Amino acid sequence: RMKSSSFVLLCMTSFSLLITAQATQLNQLLHLDRSNKLKNSPQKILFGSCSHQDKAMPILKSINNEAADLFIFLGDNIYGDTKNMQDMADKYQRLGNNPDIKALRSATPTIAIWDDHDFGENDAGAEYPQKEQSRKLMLDFWQEPQDSARYTQKNGIYTAYMYGEEHNKVHVILPDLRWNRDELSNVGRVNYQTKRKPKNMGPYSPSSLKNASMIGETQWQWLEKELQKPSKIKVIASSLQLLPEFTGWESWANFPHDRERLFTLIKKYQVNGVIIISGDTHWGEMSKVSDKLDYPLWEVTSSGLTEEWKEVSPNKHRVGNFINKVNYGELLIDWQQVDPQITLNLKDVDGKVFSQQKMPLSSISPYEKT
Repeated sequence: RMKSSSFVLLCMTSFSLLITAQATQLNQLLHLDRSNKLKNSPQKILFGSCSHQDKAMPILKSINNEAADLFIFLGDNIYGDTKNMQDMADKYQRLGNNPDIKALRSATPTIAIWDDHDFGENDAGAEYPQKEQSRKLMLDFWQEPQDSARYTQKNGIYTAYMYGEEHNKVHVILPDLRWNRDELSNVGRVNYQTKRKPKNMGPYSPSSLKNASMIGETQWQWLEKELQKPSKIKVIASSLQLLPEFTGWESWANFPHDRERLFTLIKKYQVNGVIIISGDTHWGEMSKVSDKLDYPLWEVTSSGLTEEWKEVSPNKHRVGNFINKVNYGELLIDWQQVDPQITLNLKDVDGKVFSQQKMPLSSISPYEKT
């Protein structure tokens, strides 16, 4: 006869195997559920940036209550700020251990691009010496497929995703604004302290060098091809602000030839439905530019999930007010309408709408497409 202790051990082992099998099955179902969400055209895309791994993130509770189709992390997803890769890995682990981050990642598809602090150092660019090691840590953390070109391509971790059905596709483009970024043009310490800082402006100026670029020619060739791919909506997910000018902080405005080149390509290829989302600033706002294209270009800046900056910089393209408390962004698409309705929202820690813009898709899609 079996001894009672052996019987108990057998029962415990069987129970443990059952729990493991159920957990594996649950993970497979969750993965299936997450991937199925994106076979349909997404209706609710959330985004945010600037999440310090050592700070509380109560805003994640509101985000997790949204049941979004997709969440986009727009950079400064940790504050690495180091050349020590063990330190960087530890910081990713601390972010990953946050229960609300775990909940978000288990329930909602998440994609990510980096900015300076998770690339490696404040305002860092091409000169940062640890970018290869940093790349691997970043992509491993965000569970990038091991055969992804993002691990090996020579000019950064830029990528794009196409979501949804044939006639209602949403194309999300994530350029890498760090890997190849040329040197910034700085006004100098005295000028900054006496002229810029009193106006809540940063120390940087537009580069006067014609070939100065954030992304480099190889990435430009890739971006030009991506812009030509058919889709109803093109979300350019930029780690830095693209439309605002004269803030003095990091932005596309510091590389005016890049900024103009993008506008030129949108016109050249008659790209409909471009919407820009961005992070970095530690405040949230909406911007609109109408004079560069054949339709109004909108940008929603959402920053940060933990970080706040009270001395908000001037922005002549701002529509409505800014929010200098934690916030996240939302893109809603109502595909049920004959002319799909687009809603852009900035939301506060409690998930309440702070700023909103609504528009029919036709208002940002003037080009006839066959």
